[in-house]
Amino acid sequence: MGRKRAAVVYHPAKTPLDRLRRVVAEHESRHGWVETCWFETSSDDAGLAAAADALATSPDVVMVAGGDGTVRAVADVMQGSGVPIALVPLGTGNLLARDVGAALNDIPACVAAAFSGEDRRVDVGVAELEDEAGARSTRAFMVMAGIGLDAEMAEKTNTVAKRHLGWFAYVTPIARSVIANKLFHLDYRVDQGRVRSTRAHTVIVGNCGTLTGNMLLIPAAVIDDGLLDVVMMRPSGRLGWARIGTRLTLQGIARRSRVSRRLLQGVPDLHSLAYVQGRQFEARFDTPHVMELDGDSFGRVSRVRVTVRPGALRLRSAAGSSAGEEPTSDQPLGGAQSPRS
Repeated sequence: MGRKRAAVVYHPAKTPLDRLRRVVAEHESRHGWVETCWFETSSDDAGLAAAADALATSPDVVMVAGGDGTVRAVADVMQGSGVPIALVPLGTGNLLARDVGAALNDIPACVAAAFSGEDRRVDVGVAELEDEAGARSTRAFMVMAGIGLDAEMAEKTNTVAKRHLGWFAYVTPIARSVIANKLFHLDYRVDQGRVRSTRAHTVIVGNCGTLTGNMLLIPAAVIDDGLLDVVMMRPSGRLGWARIGTRLTLQGIARRSRVSRRLLQGVPDLHSLAYVQGRQFEARFDTPHVMELDGDSFGRVSRVRVTVRPGALRLRSAAGSSAGEEPTSDQPLGGAQSPRS
């Protein structure tokens, strides 16, 4: 059997390349692997071509150095291949890395996990998008697909600001969206249930549940349960937003304490923050809305269908790292929730 080889797909603007090369070379020598192949992402496709080139080298692991957008592009290519990816989180949010317990701001630990960690299978979300002209496209995502507040953050936040300010770059678009509080109409269906109509400010379909700042948006989201978790924010004015903010803060605290999680289960449900779980979510919008996937904008869509591919991606992480939290529940959007697989 030949010696093993790694590949690295990296975002050039976010990666301290010289340092990463040194650390990778150290582990190549230590484990007896051949020289690693390196592939730089392009702004044209966020890393799809680089990931395809990396896969063509038949690597034993692909390290992904960048943010959630880079991870999303690589996962789109790697899903179903059986080749594991290892995260070297260097972006603004690093939401997938946070969810699965990967080391943040620790290149040596991430590279060590790539060479000697353990593999697990995780789910991949798939969004089928239809724009206002009827053109269709299909994209994978790992964290969240969103319309409303999440999409506005992706579309209106300056890339330079995100690079230098991190999470604080999102404050202005969030504030503007909350103050305007514009609700939109949609018809939606979960799995094969009946079509329902509602008005919402934000709709997010999650494969993971944690936002930057340790804010737990979707408590029941688990990345390897074969299910999607949908949350709709539909506040009635600023008081409704205050209640949502309080609930999300409590959920963030609860994720770190089993006692707090039990107390949270006794808190009354919020009509303005509704959840449902399933394997497929379809929606149609009266007016086209911006769609985001893992922090990247994909333009305005009039229809969307989101499905999940259970266990489609192998993810390598340090031995003993874990993902997911003990779930809590909130008010359903209607219909029975799908049982866990």
